[in-house]
Amino acid sequence: MVAAEVARALDGELGVVIAGKVRAPDNDELAIGAVASDGIAMLDELFVRRLGITEHEAHAAVSEAITEIHRREQVFGRTPSVEERTVVVIDDGVATGSTLRAALGYVRRGGPARLVCAVPVGPPTTIDLISMEVDEIVCPVQPDRLRAVGEWYDRFDQVGDETVVRLLGGG
Repeated sequence: MVAAEVARALDGELGVVIAGKVRAPDNDELAIGAVASDGIAMLDELFVRRLGITEHEAHAAVSEAITEIHRREQVFGRTPSVEERTVVVIDDGVATGSTLRAALGYVRRGGPARLVCAVPVGPPTTIDLISMEVDEIVCPVQPDRLRAVGEWYDRFDQVGDETVVRLLGGG
């Protein structure tokens, strides 16, 4: 929803970059990293070791996340070409940043002329980390403590697939 509003304001093209959480085995709520559709994963290796997750289990978790990303690409389409373009990657907010960083890495590998990240809210430490991976970052609200992105919205309803497809011009 945030990206659609920004694309409309900038008279830009709206597309998707799909990255996903890599979930810990036997605990769908616990993320051990993130991966983009090209299969390049960013795992929290220290966390993986601390949890005793084997290399085989981590690989299986990454494969499962990639399968879900490819399913979502069937619904929403693939990322448009970014080569030699100014690309603004937008999220509704960021907490730890692992999924957003995986998406930004994917876009960077596509060869944009300029890569900008825009999020309405995120903690300063995460924004600082992301700022090292992009040409510019815009984040107007940077609270020291952020429990959940949704707490910074009056309404933070789940956006259904049909709505996303419509916003992308497919319905």
